[in-house]
Amino acid sequence: MANKPFLTDVKTLRSRARQHIEEGAVTPTYGGDTKAAIKVLNDALATEIVCVLRYKLHYFVAKGIHAGPVVDEFLEHANDEQRHADMISERIVQLGGDPNLSPEGLLSRSHTEYVTTDQLVQMIKENLVAERIAIDSYREIAAYFAPFDPTSRKMIEEILAEEESHADDLADLLRGLPADLKH
Repeated sequence: MANKPFLTDVKTLRSRARQHIEEGAVTPTYGGDTKAAIKVLNDALATEIVCVLRYKLHYFVAKGIHAGPVVDEFLEHANDEQRHADMISERIVQLGGDPNLSPEGLLSRSHTEYVTTDQLVQMIKENLVAERIAIDSYREIAAYFAPFDPTSRKMIEEILAEEESHADDLADLLRGLPADLKH
């Protein structure tokens, strides 16, 4: 290993870069199956879209004296989830795929569920459950990408960190509600 150069010689790098240039960011050293990677990312995209829709619904329908700070949090999380969906969509395109934004089959592709309720506490709990599902699935997705796609891994880990923050926010909201609302 000590005798092996750190970086491939420049002539080889230049030559490889000129091959299959229509593939954009996907070079021969990618090391993974782009079709499988795109499917994994499209499922994550569906998850983010379902989360946006659920948070938006809860933002609009939450009512009551305790709804103020809760709906503010729902809107902030909806916007974060939309940004995550955009990031994932951009990465899918970089890998040569198309983001699957079709509403048909959205729930079957999503890791999370779309649960409707008119109860504020139940809204918080359903969003917290969804965040916990996203946390576990994104940990697995990051591990999947680790051996061959550091860019996708890093993006998923960034999203994962925000999902963990969302879960903490929602747990704090639950703790902050009066005991009689939690039952």
